[in-house]
Amino acid sequence: MVKPFVPQLVYVEPKAMEYPLGKQLVNKFEDMGVEIRQTTSHNQIRNLPGDNHFQKYRTAKSTLVVGLRKTLKFDTSKPSAEYAIPFATGCMGHCHYCYLQTTMGSKPYIRTYVNVDEIFDAAEEYMNERMPELTRFEASCTSDIVGIDHLTHTLKRAIEYFGESDFGQLRFVTKFAHVDHLLDAKHNGRTRFRFSVNDEYIIKYFEPGTSRLHERIEAAVKVAEAGYPLGFIVAPIYIHDGWQEGYKEMFEKLEAALPKKATKDLTFELIQHRFTKPAKRVIQENYPMTKLELDESKRKWKWGRYGIGKYVYQNEQQEDIKDTLGGYINTYFPDAKIEYFT
Repeated sequence: MVKPFVPQLVYVEPKAMEYPLGKQLVNKFEDMGVEIRQTTSHNQIRNLPGDNHFQKYRTAKSTLVVGLRKTLKFDTSKPSAEYAIPFATGCMGHCHYCYLQTTMGSKPYIRTYVNVDEIFDAAEEYMNERMPELTRFEASCTSDIVGIDHLTHTLKRAIEYFGESDFGQLRFVTKFAHVDHLLDAKHNGRTRFRFSVNDEYIIKYFEPGTSRLHERIEAAVKVAEAGYPLGFIVAPIYIHDGWQEGYKEMFEKLEAALPKKATKDLTFELIQHRFTKPAKRVIQENYPMTKLELDESKRKWKWGRYGIGKYVYQNEQQEDIKDTLGGYINTYFPDAKIEYFT
């Protein structure tokens, strides 16, 4: 079982200490005996412990930077929401395929932002612009926020903030089962709590450092019992020997565990495996022994956001994935909604 994340090393930006959360976190890490260093900015972090790239990369993944979110202009977050709400960046998981591999580049450490009220104020402005339409905010575009929230409780504050909002809704997704502190949050049904799930083969070989499938399912049951609207992101859907059977078993386990009330308002988002040329380079550098299939000649090239093309499955394979997984969802969760396949 993966234990809740505790950083090996913490960097603190000076302005972070002007905020209550910054002070709380520094006190907490001092009490835990974690090494704390000062940095003028996360961009100035150099010389992480380690003798080579491999060790430094792993140190970075267990390093937390306590700082401020300076840009309060939110990115769009299609197709899952209108905007990405930035509470944290980076992730302690070691998923081989993760797109953060390239967006985080040479700085894969985790950052948590302490100017939470300023982030809420910015969200309020976005909601006001779109009123009376609802505005959905995605809290896990650049991180697995649940993975650090037992330390920061920022996500819990956000759930309660949106719980009192008339025109905003919160969404996030996680691969971690450390949800107990979120179960009593006053969400008022305005936060959709999603889990990223996959078949056992993919979790075993490509998702080290994350909670196992049975742990995620157990956490999803707790979340459903706490009355949250529930969802699952099946991603990345990856074709391997026996994939149809692997995904069937996954849906069977979900169906057997979830309480019936949770299946009435259940959503699924389906995302096929994809990679870019820059991602392939970084993945092979950080995980040289990976079994991940990254052969461009077997894939179809698709124009991507920011002008970077990505390699996805061929059309007939995509149809096969859509038909197979869509069929399982219709069989096991006939009332569920498939929000998109991409």
